[in-house]
Amino acid sequence: MSEDLLRVEDLTTYFETLRGYVKAAEDVSFTLKGGHALGLAGESGCGKTTTALSILRLLPPNGKIMKGKVIFEGKDILKLRDEDFRKKVRWKKISMIFQGAMNALHPTMTVGDQIAEAIMLHEQVEKEEALERAAKLLDLVGVGAERVDRYPHELSGGMKQRAVIAMSLACNPKLVIADEPTTALDVIVQAQVMRVIKELQKKLNLSMIIISHDLSLIAETTSEVAIMYAGKIVEMSTTRNVFKEPLHPYTEKLISAFPSVIGEKKELSTIHGFPPDLINPPPGCRFHPRCPYAMEKCRKEIPPLFEAERGHYVACHLVGGKQ
Repeated sequence: MSEDLLRVEDLTTYFETLRGYVKAAEDVSFTLKGGHALGLAGESGCGKTTTALSILRLLPPNGKIMKGKVIFEGKDILKLRDEDFRKKVRWKKISMIFQGAMNALHPTMTVGDQIAEAIMLHEQVEKEEALERAAKLLDLVGVGAERVDRYPHELSGGMKQRAVIAMSLACNPKLVIADEPTTALDVIVQAQVMRVIKELQKKLNLSMIIISHDLSLIAETTSEVAIMYAGKIVEMSTTRNVFKEPLHPYTEKLISAFPSVIGEKKELSTIHGFPPDLINPPPGCRFHPRCPYAMEKCRKEIPPLFEAERGHYVACHLVGGKQ
């Protein structure tokens, strides 16, 4: 068995606004083993990116980690000083593939210079050596070493996304967080980019957290998955378990709302209503206003995340009542 590389415990992050605190992520807990890929799935605004930015301590000024631990290689990295975290952890051991390559790449710098900058900052090597490594990384992800001197606008959307992947590998990290890595790409380029990510994970033995609301992408690229709703994890298990036998009504609805190219054709399911306002979330289970199975208990008591089956965790009173 692989050892735990990352363990997140009760991570809670709020954003301060004029209307009050947005409870973007509450009591988020999960474990990632070395060499494995974990998917974070759910609707937009459910807390996936907030969780990732909290791990990397890249929250905007109004964001604050209220409580929790992020244990990486046996140490709580949230306790590190900002300077130590920047030098020893961020990008050197944990890096990120940001959503939207055009926003992640500086338009006035060549792609090679941007990758080399990260290498020089963390490893203190000369620019010539850093550019050589940048060229090799571009070759590794299929962009081609000859494009090391190109500017972002000279690359296609797929090439820009691969360049961002190359940048995330600049300092040989142990963990890469991919936040919607195929956003705004057509389906052919999406498949190419995800093929590159899967090949790199296998070749480099990378651990990954893949964030997406595209369930087909999660199903194909991860070994474990955590389903998030309104800032909380509502179900977590192996990817196979979650997709074959979903236990939470939200997970069940998510999967049935996604079309399948195999099997019998049937009308897609929908989730009525809208996600709750996280400044004033509903009492009890946050999904109860949209849940077809909601009971009185769901409206009053917050369901704990418990192990319903071996290795299969769910936060649902309906399932809990069956135990």
